Amino acid sequence: MKLKKISLTNIRSYENEEIEFPQGSTLLSGDIGSGKTSVLLAIEFALFGLQPGQRGASLLKNGKKEAKVVMEFEIDNQQIIVERTIKKTGRTISQDYCAVTIDDEKTECSVTELKDKVLQLINYPKEFAKKQNLLYKFTVYTPQEEMKEIILQDSATRVNTLRHVFGIDKYKAIIDNATFLSSKLREEKRIKQALTENLEQDKLEIIEKENELESKHYNLASVEKELFLKTDARKKIQEEKETIVSKIEEKKYLEKEIDKSKLMTSTKEDSVFSNKKLLLALQDQIKEVKSLDFEESKIFELEQEILKFKSEKKGLGEKNLEITSQISSLNLKNEESASTKKNIERMEICPTCLQDVDSNYKANVVNKLESSISENVRKMEFLHFEKKQVLENIANLEDKVSAKEKEVQDLKILKIKTQDLNEKEARVKELEVSNVSLEKDIKMLNEQINTLKASVFELSRYESIFQEKQEELEKALSEERTAEIKVAELKKEIEVFNRQIEELKEKNKKTQEIKKELEHVTLLESWISKKFIPLVSFVERNVMAKLKLEFSKLFQEWFSMLVEGDFTARLSDDFTPIIEQQDYELDYAYLSGGERTAVALAYRLSLNQVINSILGKIKTRDFIILDEPTDGFSDQQLDKMRDVLQQLNVKQLIIVSHEQKIENFVENIIRLKRENNVSVKI
Repeated sequence: MKLKKISLTNIRSYENEEIEFPQGSTLLSGDIGSGKTSVLLAIEFALFGLQPGQRGASLLKNGKKEAKVVMEFEIDNQQIIVERTIKKTGRTISQDYCAVTIDDEKTECSVTELKDKVLQLINYPKEFAKKQNLLYKFTVYTPQEEMKEIILQDSATRVNTLRHVFGIDKYKAIIDNATFLSSKLREEKRIKQALTENLEQDKLEIIEKENELESKHYNLASVEKELFLKTDARKKIQEEKETIVSKIEEKKYLEKEIDKSKLMTSTKEDSVFSNKKLLLALQDQIKEVKSLDFEESKIFELEQEILKFKSEKKGLGEKNLEITSQISSLNLKNEESASTKKNIERMEICPTCLQDVDSNYKANVVNKLESSISENVRKMEFLHFEKKQVLENIANLEDKVSAKEKEVQDLKILKIKTQDLNEKEARVKELEVSNVSLEKDIKMLNEQINTLKASVFELSRYESIFQEKQEELEKALSEERTAEIKVAELKKEIEVFNRQIEELKEKNKKTQEIKKELEHVTLLESWISKKFIPLVSFVERNVMAKLKLEFSKLFQEWFSMLVEGDFTARLSDDFTPIIEQQDYELDYAYLSGGERTAVALAYRLSLNQVINSILGKIKTRDFIILDEPTDGFSDQQLDKMRDVLQQLNVKQLIIVSHEQKIENFVENIIRLKRENNVSVKI
C-alpha cells in the first residue's frame, strides 16, 4: 500500500487542507498541537471509519456540522480514493456519506460495506472485519502510549490480545468448540446408551410375538373352515327357502287368478241378467206394437185441422193488434185534449193576437174538449171488451192446436214403433244367442275356479314349511355371523400382531442403527478428547513458542540497538518484556522515560515484523507510521534512530515527531503549524 494524498475538511484543527505523501520516509514536523496526530487519525478514519468507543466529536471541528476526509492511495497498481463524511444532527454526531473509487469507477456504499471493501483491498483476514483494527494498529500505526499500555497490561489480557493479532486465537476457538462438541457427544452417548439398553429384550419380544402370531394363523384356518361350512349350510337352506317362496308366490298368483275368474263370472252373470231383462222388455214392446191400430191418413187430417186453427188464430191476432192500436190512438188523443184543456184554463192572453181571452170562449172550448174525451172513453171501453173476446178466442184456438199436435206426435211415435219392430225382433234373437254363449263361459269359468282352488289348497302346505325354513335360515345366519366375527376378530388380532411385530422390528432396526451411531459417537468422542484436543493444544503451544522465540529475538535486537550499556532484553512466556542488568531483573516502572520508550518502540517494531512474517500477503507490510517514537530519548538514543530507520527497510514510512534531529534521518519533511486555531501545511 502506498499513501498518496489526503484531504481534510473540518477535521479537528483543520478547516480545509490537502497533504501529499511521497514514497520513502516522511516526517510530519511541527510543534505540539500543530495537528500532526490529527493527520494520523484522519488516515485511520478514512480506512476504517469510527472505531468502537470512538466518538464523532473527537474528529469534528468545534462549531462545525459536517466534516470530510478524502484519501487517495495505491495498492497493486490500483488507484483508490476513499471518501467519508461526519454529520452532526442535533446532539448526535455520526458517519454519513461513504464512497470508494477504484480506477475511476466510483461506488457509493454504507459504512460497513466500505470497511469490508477496504479490508478486502488491503487483504486483511476476514475475521478482522467485525473487530477492532488491532492488526492495523500493531503493523502500521500504534500511538506510543497505547504500546506502553499493552506492556503494562496483565499477562492474560496481553496474551489474548497477541493471540488475536497473531491469528492464533483460532486454536483456542477450535479447542473450545472441540471441548463443547466432546461434551455434546458424551451427552449424546449417554442418551444412545439409554436407548439401546432394551435391545436384547426387544429381540425376545419379537420372537414371542411371532410364535403367538403363528398360533393365531393356525386358529384362523380352523375358524375359516368352520365359516365355510356354516356359509354352505346357510346357502343350502336359503335355496330351499327360495324354492318355497316361489311356491307361495305361485299360490298367491293362483289366488289372484281365482279372483279374476270370479270377477269375470260375476260380470258375465250380470250380462246374462241384463240381457234377460232387456229380452222381456223387447218382447213386451213387440206385443204392444202388434196390438196397436195405426192409420197414417189420420196424421194428415189432423195436420190440416191444425193449419186451419193456426190460420184462424193468425186473423184474430191481427184483429187484436188493430184494436190495441185504436185504443192507443184514443189514449193519445185524450192525453192531448187533457193537456190542451189545462193550457186553456191557465191562458189569460192569446199567444197569437196577444189579446185577453174571454172566459166564455175558454168555457166553450173546455166543454168541447171534455165531451171529446168522454166520447173517446166510451169507445175505448167497447174496444177493450172486443179485445177480451178476441183473446179468449185465440186461447181456445191454441188449446185446440196443442191437442191436435199431441195426437199427431203420438201417431208419429206409433209409426216409429211400428217401423222398429223388425229391429227389435232381430235384437231379441241376438240376446238369446249371447246368453247361451255367456252361460257356457260361466260354466267354464266355474270349472277353472274349482281347478285353481284345488291347486291353491295343494300349495297351502308350503306356508307352514316356509316358517320352519325361515327359522332355520335365521339360525344359520346367526351361526354364520358368529363365525364371521370370529374370523374378523382373529384377522384383526393378526393384523395388530403384524403391526406390533413390524413396529418392534422397526424399533429394533432403529435401535441397531442407534447402537452403530453409539459406537461411532464413542470413537469420535474418544478421538476428539484424547487425540484431537491434545494435538491442537500441542500445535498451539508450539506455534506460540515459535512466535515467542522469534518475537523475543527481534525484541532483543531492536532494544540493544536503541539502548547502550550492559542491558539485556527478552520476553517471558506471557510476552512480558524482561529487562536485566548484570543478571538483575529491572522492573519496568523503575526504568527511565527514554528506556521505557525504547522498550515500547522495540516491542512495537518486533511485533510488526512478527505479524508481517505470519501474514505475508497483507498489503500494509511496507507501510509504517511511528507516532512520537523518541519521546524521552537522549541525544545518544536519537542518534541511534538513524540505524533503526535504515534497518526498517520499508517503502513508505511516516514519522510524527517534534524532534528537530529526526529531520536529518528522513527523505521528506511535511511541516505543520497552527495559526488562529487552524492547522495548516507550511
